[in-house]
Amino acid sequence: MNLAFIPSPSTGVLHLGPIPLRGYAFCIIIGVFVAVWLGNKRWIARGGKPGTVADIAVWAVPFGLVGGRLYHVITDYQLYFGEDRDWVDAFKIWEGGLGIWGAIALGAVGAWIGCRRRGIPLPAWADALAPGIALAQACGRWGNWFNQELYGRATDLPWAVEITDGPNRVAGTYHPTFLYESLWCVGVALLVIWADRRFTLGHGRAFALYVAAYCVGRGWIEYMRVDEAHHILGLRLNVWTSIFLFVLAVTYLVLSAKLRPGREEIVEPEPGAVAGAKDGDPDGDTPAGEAGAEGEVAPAAEDEAGADPVDSGGEAGGKDENKAEAPGAKKL
Repeated sequence: MNLAFIPSPSTGVLHLGPIPLRGYAFCIIIGVFVAVWLGNKRWIARGGKPGTVADIAVWAVPFGLVGGRLYHVITDYQLYFGEDRDWVDAFKIWEGGLGIWGAIALGAVGAWIGCRRRGIPLPAWADALAPGIALAQACGRWGNWFNQELYGRATDLPWAVEITDGPNRVAGTYHPTFLYESLWCVGVALLVIWADRRFTLGHGRAFALYVAAYCVGRGWIEYMRVDEAHHILGLRLNVWTSIFLFVLAVTYLVLSAKLRPGREEIVEPEPGAVAGAKDGDPDGDTPAGEAGAEGEVAPAAEDEAGADPVDSGGEAGGKDENKAEAPGAKKL
């Protein structure tokens, strides 16, 4: 008999009158705020402006939620489209089921749109947000605790999580894989912050380090889980996904360090530079001052052109006076 364990909440939702307050949703919301808060501090430290991270997050977060849900529904379609299943449940996001890789992939599309509208390089924004994303995942994993899901094999360890009887689960004590992943994500965030300060990571390398480090942890944690999943060659689908993305992230780290060493000097251009990019400078590299100087050339030229006739007239008048005086001089 296990005398020490982590108890699970008796319910994952509280009702404030007719309004349901769901623990899963609260964990995700808290994670988003933590990511934006830390990302904003890191963005300002890199030379960016306050509020830019939040402005772009307005695009990234909705895209990420849709992408996370799509990834979950596609990879676990049997839960919604199998026999005796209701496809409407695929839209019940509050019941759990967000795939991090779908959230990152489609969230990146939303971030790209937001960055493009502001004239900001996406890799620089991703670098600033990388540890915040890891902390957001650490917060979000506690939503699985409220829903009593994503636990591992049975165990009698003192930190085992107690699971009660319910749909698709059997009462007992299990490895709290949600807790393992939450702690791992905190470690990933600290690793990225340290490495960024130590090696001055730029051009997307801090984000690539986050992906690589997270994949290492997700691989062994995924191996412990007992929930239903698709298998390929004896390994769960998400294990293969972690291996594939780990290789991609490490490859990017190595190649990027060789091709684009250092860090971006300017992460957020001035409004004039962005306007220049829209008006014909595709890179937005022409400083606003230079553009204004070029615009002043024509008036200056006009002033010079207008001055020439006066000077010429003055010189001509002087010559005429000399010519007029010359005969008088001969008379004297």
